[in-house]
Amino acid sequence: MKFCVIGPGAVGCLFGAYLARAGFETVLLDHLPERAKLIRERGIVVEGIRGDFQVPVNAVLEPEDTGAPDVVLICVKAYDTAGAALSARKLVREGTLVVTLQNGLGNVEALSKALEGAGTIVAGTTTQGATSQGEGHVRHAGEGDTVLGIVESAGQTGRAQAKLEELIQCFEKAGFPTRPADKINDIIWSKLIVNVGINALTAITRLKNGELVQCSGTERLMERAVNEALEVAGALGVRPVFPDPLAQVKKVCTLTAGNVSSMLQDVLKQKKTEIAFINGAIVKEGERFKIATPTNACLTELVLTIQDTYDRQLHGM
Repeated sequence: MKFCVIGPGAVGCLFGAYLARAGFETVLLDHLPERAKLIRERGIVVEGIRGDFQVPVNAVLEPEDTGAPDVVLICVKAYDTAGAALSARKLVREGTLVVTLQNGLGNVEALSKALEGAGTIVAGTTTQGATSQGEGHVRHAGEGDTVLGIVESAGQTGRAQAKLEELIQCFEKAGFPTRPADKINDIIWSKLIVNVGINALTAITRLKNGELVQCSGTERLMERAVNEALEVAGALGVRPVFPDPLAQVKKVCTLTAGNVSSMLQDVLKQKKTEIAFINGAIVKEGERFKIATPTNACLTELVLTIQDTYDRQLHGM
């Protein structure tokens, strides 16, 4: 299979690098000329739990220069999905898989709107830990599972399922344990619940994932935030894929103990976060069903305050 990764951030570089090293033709679609030039000339540098390596990967600025990928992997932030979806639309042909491994709610809807029934949308979760070390440089900080499922397909269901199975084999060959799942909304919410329990807390405390379960205060807040999310999920008829979602959140913390969450990476770089699509989404859905979500509301407001006051924060005395 040929791959196009839209969004060469931490997760995009991690998957792009491992796919390229496994022998799959892989190209990154970027919107930053200097970053694309750097990746073209140097490739992607990976360090971390499986050792260090550097692999050549092409990076382009225009969708027309990506060739004809079999898989378009969307790895941009949730607030950039609409723009990435328009680029993906230019790449889609019969049988193309458009895969989102993104955080938060709303990504599938944005892709569906832009693709207008073309291609096959696959949503997924991954708990592979990736920390950006600079442009085209990523630290593989933790192992985890990847789960994929078909959302909608313009082609025959059987053909789409066969393509999904081939994609899973490719991910496995690249070193990412991957399995299929049928109830895609349950997959999306399962990933959301993990992010609800981890990301905002790391962004506020500036702790790595593993430290959240080492501190009684953050562990208690994690439990409250996750339980609120589970109550909202239940109102929506969602059944998380994990038998014990709270235990799974804590397991992810342990498996990715050395990882700097994507939201904390954004805060450290003084960038916009995805809080509105994660904890903020729980608050929004809770309001629809008249379910109180005070912990998620508090976490959301704190992260929004942090990102809105980067230029006024104290950094030591």
